[in-house]
Amino acid sequence: MRKELRTVYINAIGAHLPNEPIDNTEMEDFLGLIGGKPSRSKERMLQQNGIKTRYYALNKQQEATDSVSGMAAKAITDCLEKAKLAKSQIDFLAAGTTQADLPVPGFASMLHGESKLPVCDIASHQSVCAAGIMALKNAFLHIQSGEHQHALSCAADMPSRMFKASRFAHQAHIQEKGLPLDTDFLRWMLSDGAGAMYLADTPNSKGLSLQIEWIEVKSYANSFEPCMYAGANKAKDGSIKTSWLDYPSFSEADADAAINLKQDIKLVNNTVSLGVQHFFQLIEAGKINPKSLDWLVCHYSSEYFKKPIVDLLAKGGLHIEDEKWFTNLHSKGNTGSASIYIMLEELLYSGKLKAGDEIVCMVPESGRFITSFVKLKVVSGRPETRQHAISKTDEILAPSIHIDNKPIQEKLVRELTDIWVDFELALRNTEIIDRIYKGSITLEDYKLLLLNLRQQVIDGSQWIARAASNVSMDYFDIRSSFISHSRDEHKDYQILEKNFINCGGKQEDLYQTPKNIGSEALSAYMFHKASQPNPFDLLGGMFIIEGLGNRLAGKWGRAIQEELGLANDQVSFFTYHETSDSNDNHFERFEKALNSDLLTEDMANKVAKTAKVVARLYQLQLAELGNY
Repeated sequence: MRKELRTVYINAIGAHLPNEPIDNTEMEDFLGLIGGKPSRSKERMLQQNGIKTRYYALNKQQEATDSVSGMAAKAITDCLEKAKLAKSQIDFLAAGTTQADLPVPGFASMLHGESKLPVCDIASHQSVCAAGIMALKNAFLHIQSGEHQHALSCAADMPSRMFKASRFAHQAHIQEKGLPLDTDFLRWMLSDGAGAMYLADTPNSKGLSLQIEWIEVKSYANSFEPCMYAGANKAKDGSIKTSWLDYPSFSEADADAAINLKQDIKLVNNTVSLGVQHFFQLIEAGKINPKSLDWLVCHYSSEYFKKPIVDLLAKGGLHIEDEKWFTNLHSKGNTGSASIYIMLEELLYSGKLKAGDEIVCMVPESGRFITSFVKLKVVSGRPETRQHAISKTDEILAPSIHIDNKPIQEKLVRELTDIWVDFELALRNTEIIDRIYKGSITLEDYKLLLLNLRQQVIDGSQWIARAASNVSMDYFDIRSSFISHSRDEHKDYQILEKNFINCGGKQEDLYQTPKNIGSEALSAYMFHKASQPNPFDLLGGMFIIEGLGNRLAGKWGRAIQEELGLANDQVSFFTYHETSDSNDNHFERFEKALNSDLLTEDMANKVAKTAKVVARLYQLQLAELGNY
């Protein structure tokens, strides 16, 4: 049965441009002089490409100040800060580049390590300008299919290292004659930068999102020889017979200029014609309606190519007004695969977009000729008007304990109240609970919470029963209370399981998922305590766990229900405990024990200590969701 495809949104875009902007007069200060001589073609190339400033991850000693993966990691940080999203929520990373820092391993692996994202699915894409679109399409399809919920698509390029003067120091012909046009042309066109997009299946609740309607990529490599390439020299017939890896040594490949990045000038105009041809095909297919187009975000590598694009569109009867074109080529340079990210980042946060705007992104590539298009629609989240069920500004109130006016009991209640305040503060700053308070919890988050609580809930009735078995007959009433409490808790896990299944969880996950490391620690401690003779200090643990049900479970359940639009039978485990753990039931037994003769000063100290330990271990259980 085919799964329903999800709508996908770009909810945040980050960018990173290294160091300070460099104007045209400074370029050779950073890239250096070839053979000690200024470039003969520099001024003409700069006049044609229209770039006024760009960015290099180099200093004037031609030393790298960053890396491709380093720049991409900074773009991810910028993106996630704008999204107000924790790295731990990302479950898929797609990354594209023209040339990574290392031949092996893949770029996405290096970026994954650099960015310190959690264990996740990844995909690497290596091409030229279209590599960024390939990564975006991969992330788009993963969210659309429902395989993942939170994805990052990234692109970064750092061509400055390919063009610094020292790169050509051992190429005798170039030292004598200067760079050939096929390389010098690129030296004045390309610059460094990175971008990152956060994709999800729901739009931002506030502000703008970009809904991805479709992404289309076409390769024409079956019809054309390489145009922009590195790692070889072409034969006269345009073929590539020897790779740089086929040379006897890397030094010989370097000396023969095989490692240089080149662009075959006689072929490059095919980029424009193929891109426009693809544009008209999309119009004919009904995917683009020129009349409803509000923005054309077109990656052209040089201002020189814009006029041919406009002219070819006009020949086909299509005129797109200048005010609908968007580029930042002139101020941020041609950053290759990252260019479309850096352009969309500026446009999204420019204040120029409004809900309903239609955007077409056009990214041609001259590597061996690829054309790619993306259709976006601007959507606006509605400001939150309803009052959330809970807030971090809510007063922290410890569970009420009704006790006799005795010094030992009064002192213990004061200590338990202080412990509770610290406990609830720690919970509010635990990631999963923080999301409940902020209203950013997802259905997958909630299912993970239920799945991780299940084992502890099952163990709860068991350690209470064990504690009861270790209470001597001298305390028959307390023993009976423990047994009654165990009986009440015995089937709680069944409510939790029904909630999990009703939320779309798999039954086999309930039985196959082990305890997380926090649950292991909590259960081990509780069973250890329950195994001691007359383990009345477990009353401290009951205060924390039953108090959590009494004071917080219902609030969490209602907040989750409100945020996710769930039914009662999907959150009943939490809402049920608000009444079952109240003073009319479980807490009454707790109070009865505290008011009995068993509460000596020494026992009161033990109860407080156990409450403090259980509070810390319970918080650890929630902090370690999914860590098995």
